[in-house]
Order: sequence, then structure tokens, then C-alpha cells
Amino acid sequence: MPMFQYEGRDRYGRKKTGKVSSISQRQAIVQLREQGVAVKSIQEMKGILYKEVSLGAKKVKTKDFVIYIRQFSTLLKAGISVVDCTRILSQQTTNKLLQQALTEIVEGLEEGNPFSELAERHRKVFPPFFTNMLKAGEAGGNLDEILDRLATYYEKQYKTIQKVKSAMTYPIFLGISSIGIVIFLLATVVPTFTDMFESFGSELPPVTRFVINVGDFVQSFWYLIILFGLLVYFGILYARRNKRSKYYLDYFLLKIPVIGKVFQQAALARMTRTLASLFSSSVPILQAISIVERIIENEVMAKVLRDSRISLESGQSLATPMQKHWVFPPMVSHMIVVGEKSGSLDIILDKVADYYEAEVDQITEQLKSLIEPIMIALLAVVVGTIVGSIAIPMFDIFNKIQ
Repeated sequence: MPMFQYEGRDRYGRKKTGKVSSISQRQAIVQLREQGVAVKSIQEMKGILYKEVSLGAKKVKTKDFVIYIRQFSTLLKAGISVVDCTRILSQQTTNKLLQQALTEIVEGLEEGNPFSELAERHRKVFPPFFTNMLKAGEAGGNLDEILDRLATYYEKQYKTIQKVKSAMTYPIFLGISSIGIVIFLLATVVPTFTDMFESFGSELPPVTRFVINVGDFVQSFWYLIILFGLLVYFGILYARRNKRSKYYLDYFLLKIPVIGKVFQQAALARMTRTLASLFSSSVPILQAISIVERIIENEVMAKVLRDSRISLESGQSLATPMQKHWVFPPMVSHMIVVGEKSGSLDIILDKVADYYEAEVDQITEQLKSLIEPIMIALLAVVVGTIVGSIAIPMFDIFNKIQ
């Protein structure tokens, strides 16, 4: 947060100087006024010592954004002006990035600028879908209805994302824990028995020799395992940021049995819900598809949507490229064709979104109940193999001693 140096007088007329931390110069003056200081001069303190240090790109959490939109919608419905709504929410939100954006928007609103135009200047906070919906609401004079629709949309999106994350978190955690247990056994437990086996000079079973060799490798080259893990992690991060490689990463994820279906249905739910909201708010169809291309976060579907936009520009159906691609089930393309012919594409897409959101709920619950026993069984097999590889030669040694 910026630091400001000020000079002024307190309520008794005494000269007062100091520093204050605030989102903007205007907000700093308001803060000082509330403390009884009449500001004579104020300026932002420059230099690296007064800059806020941030690691990585700042981003408003989805949960904070969902709460903000619902509160904005509720306040606006209660008859409070857009300026006052924004001022109240800028003071109330705990997210610094959102607070800073709203404070600057309040200043712009007081100068007579439209909210959507001001929101476009803060693209890290307000996505294109949000600003375009606001434009439609401002043009149609139904901003309260649009905000209510946006609040419902983002709440549903948040719930769907949380469902997918919840389904993926447990197997990932269990998988990492299992790898950790196996590495611990191979690096610490297995080597303690190796010397004992060698001292007896007995021939070891193939499975025991294999486990001992793996244990030796882990003990000698543990840093390569860590390096490989880091390379995989940073490789995935790079792939997600690069458009070309992200396409292949998304393609791979969609092709994973069972899990790929979850990602596919979640993306379909998001796409159809977003398009339905944009169409119902009278956003032009080509502009609506361009917006969805940017926010869908799945390059395989985004590529098909680009083809659909080109198809529309050439006078063909929106559904034509979708019918030719495996990522879109026949139901989606057929429903879009019906919507285009009947002129009720927004209603049709809304129903499709409801269907896929329900499917995501169902399949994530099934996935949780399915993955747990599979992961436990897999861990039991691996650990059992390691323990068995040690136990079998030990029984042979005991028999020879007897």
C-alpha cells in the first residue's frame, strides 16, 4: 500500500506532520480528516523502501469476488446509488487489490464516468465477462437485474470449481503421501536389511534384489528425485502460461479416464452458463463468443469456439464446428441447433448448464468414493511388496539357522 507524507494542523491549530499508509492520496486525506487533521500538503513517498513487496501476480480470490458481487447486487436493489454502493464496499472488503480498485472507481464515478468503463481499467480484478455484462445493464437501464444475474452466475461457478477441486485434492494428497512413504521405506528401512542379507551370502529372490536396487538408487540419487519433481511442477506452470503447450496439457487432462470427464463437464457447464448470461443480456453473439474464448480456461474448447465464431461470420451455424469435435457431446450441439432455430438460445443454454452442473456434482461424489479404495489398495500393494521382499529372504535365513 502506498505511503504518503503530509503536513497540516490538528483541531487545536497545532502544526502536525507525519506519514500515513493508504490506498490513494484522496483516501489518505479522508483518513487524516477523520483523525482531526486538516491537511495542508500531502505527497506520495517514492522509492523502493516505500513500495509494497509482492511475490507473483496479484489476484482477487474467487470467494472475495463472489461476496462482493452479491453485496453489490443487494445494496443496489435496496435503492442505494452505484457511487454509495461502491464506497461502502471499498471500505468493507478485506481484499487489498479489490479495495484499491473500488476506491479508484469511486473517484471516477464522482467525476461522472460509467462503472463499466472504470472497471475495464482494472482487468486483474474485473474479468471481461463482468464488464461486458455491466455495459449491457447500463445501456438497458437494468443494472440491478444484471448484477443479480452476475451474482447467481459467479456463485454457481464458484460451487462447481470447488466441487472439482475437492474431488482432485484428496487423491493428490494421498498420492503425494504414498510416494513419501515409499521413498522413506526405500531410503531408510530397506538399506538396514541389505547388509544383513549380504553377510549371510544367501541368494536373494528377484523381487528382493529389485527393491534393494531401487532403495540404493533412492539413497544415492535422492536429489535427482527432488529435481525431477521440481522440473515437473515448473513444467506444468510453464505449460499453463503458454497457449500452445496449454492446448496439449488440456487435451491430455480431458483424455484421462474418469477425471477427464469431470474437467470436460465442468468446462461445458462454465461455457454454456456464460454464453446464456451474455445472450440474455443482449450482448452481440460474436462478442459473446470472443469473451467466452478468453475466460473458459480450456484451450481445446476455446479453439472450437474460435472455429464457431468463424462459422458464424461466414453465415453458418454456431454448432457446426462443435458437431465435428469430440470435446462437445452430441447433446450440446443438438441443443444449440434447436436454440438457434427457435430463437431461445439463452434459455436452452441455461438448461444445458443446469444439466452439466448437476452432472459435475454427481460424478465428483462418485469419484471421491471410487478413488479412496483404489488409492488405499495401490498403497497396500506397493508397501506390501516392499515388506514382502524383506520378509521372504528373512524366513529363508531363519530356516537355515534352525
